[in-house]
This record gives sequence, C-alpha cells and structure tokens, in this order.
Amino acid sequence: MQEEYRREEKIIEKTEMEKEMELIKSIIKTREELKSNNKNFEFAKEELIDYYTYQIKANQAKLDYLIKLAKARGIEVDMINNKKYTFLGEEVG
Repeated sequence: MQEEYRREEKIIEKTEMEKEMELIKSIIKTREELKSNNKNFEFAKEELIDYYTYQIKANQAKLDYLIKLAKARGIEVDMINNKKYTFLGEEVG
C-alpha cells in the first residue's frame, strides 16, 4: 500500500503587534521564573543549591536577551515591569 503525502499548509505569519505581545509575555514569564528561582534558592539544601544557581543564571541570561530584543524593537521596558498576564488561568506578575 502506497502512502500519500500531503503538502504542508503555509504557516500564517504573526503581525508585528502579535510578535511584540509574545515578547512582552516572555519577558514577564521569565522575570517571574527568576523571582521564583531566587525564592527557592533561599530555602534550597545540598544539591538543590547548584540547581537553583544554574536556573537563576539561565533565566537572568534569557531575561537580558529578551530585554535587549524589546529595546531594539522600541518597546519601553519600564512599562513591562508593571504588566501582568494570565498563564494557564493564574495571574502572573
């Protein structure tokens, strides 16, 4: 039996506004993850200290990169610090 292959449909590109909103959401989410990692680090014991140290460094590097992208797009980063969004039904930020 011969399999039929279907051609993939064209991916619809996001508008600039959608891209900016996604970037802002990523910044807020990463910032919250960084806060959580810092809080968890305070109470970490033994091997988890190394884990949270790694998580903090990784999220800080990611946040720095995302903020650099936002500034390059002309997004005011100060306004992002005051924003919140809903993630899986929970308010974050």
